[in-house]
Amino acid sequence: MAAPTGNRTDTGSPPPECSPLSPETLETSRGEIRTLTGLRLFAAAWVVIFHFQFTPGGAFARVLGPVDPLVETGALGVDLFYVLSGFVIAFTYLGRVGPALRLRVAWTFLWARVCRVWPVYAVVTNLFGLFLFAKLTWGADGVIAYQSVQPEMTFGAWLEQMFMVQLWTHPWHDGVSWVGPAWSISAEWLAYVLFPLTALVFFRLGRWQGPAARWVLAALAVALMAPVAVLCLRTGSPYFPYSWAVRIGAGFASGVLVFLVVRRIPLTLGARRVAAWVVGLTGLGILGGLVLGGLLGAGPAGTERGGIVLVLFPVLVGALALAGGGPARILATGWAVHGGRISYSLYLVHVMIFEIVWTAMRRYPVVGPDTPGGVALGLAGLVGTFVAAHLLWRWVEEPSRVALRRLADRRAAV
Repeated sequence: MAAPTGNRTDTGSPPPECSPLSPETLETSRGEIRTLTGLRLFAAAWVVIFHFQFTPGGAFARVLGPVDPLVETGALGVDLFYVLSGFVIAFTYLGRVGPALRLRVAWTFLWARVCRVWPVYAVVTNLFGLFLFAKLTWGADGVIAYQSVQPEMTFGAWLEQMFMVQLWTHPWHDGVSWVGPAWSISAEWLAYVLFPLTALVFFRLGRWQGPAARWVLAALAVALMAPVAVLCLRTGSPYFPYSWAVRIGAGFASGVLVFLVVRRIPLTLGARRVAAWVVGLTGLGILGGLVLGGLLGAGPAGTERGGIVLVLFPVLVGALALAGGGPARILATGWAVHGGRISYSLYLVHVMIFEIVWTAMRRYPVVGPDTPGGVALGLAGLVGTFVAAHLLWRWVEEPSRVALRRLADRRAAV
């Protein structure tokens, strides 16, 4: 999500209460923190490669084998998105939503989120739904979607998904969405709906002054990620009944707390250099933790012991928001920032394309697993996800967001 900027001055003293960061002090453009937008590309690509490993045949498994600890833990990219989301929402809206519960302000916030997330979500869900209905009609041997639990293809299920509430009453995310990864959109929508209330608490935490405030908030941001991280280390799985609620709650709140910490730091040249070093060390720590998790072996539900690195996600996000050099410069480059802008469309569309490819590979011998045609089709599907994401962003996501926001502005002016 883009992060519109506000006002902050490099005075060496804490900024005003809930004052957002400013383009004069951060690598910003078009109202976004470029380093965090660039990080979105890598978070989305992590999830994409996690799902790509399920492509039939051994050819791709052999290629991905050397980076298996990274591939197997790709589902943790969702948790990184949650921390990013909490930071960006606080950066953009906390100063407006947090002071008091005002219905008009709350409605404006929620409508802005609808404009941002719903159009491309609805397009992909309905397109993929048509594909699933076609498989159901023409025979799919009981498997219409490549999920462990088959989704319900009913009008009620469609209606729940159009309102993005399909996950809210389910303890597990398996099979609740036609487009598999869309469960996390439903979880994040719940965080948005609750934000006008939770913002009241976060805003008042932001007013806490004193020498210990920054460190306590930082420690709390990390501590929120610790329970699921320890669970991953011990069992190899972040899943338990309603774990999705814990993950969105902890990740989103952690991101908000990171924002409250970051805005207290005077953005001097020295601070930016230190932040750049923290980014580099944290990145190495994440890679090392994933490798260590792979060496520890698989748990009952997979090889996600590397999920211990969850505790480093808030550190990475906070440092990237401040950093002025090193790895942060890579994330602020044009190609990374554009990748971050299309990351939401990429996250939604990749499984739809993969499942179409997988269906073709299982039904047509000429593109079967491990055949030259199958390998070519698999690679085309992988590249095609990025092309499709760009097209969706260019022709659906951005135009729809602008049009819906203008519609609200016109109605407000009447």
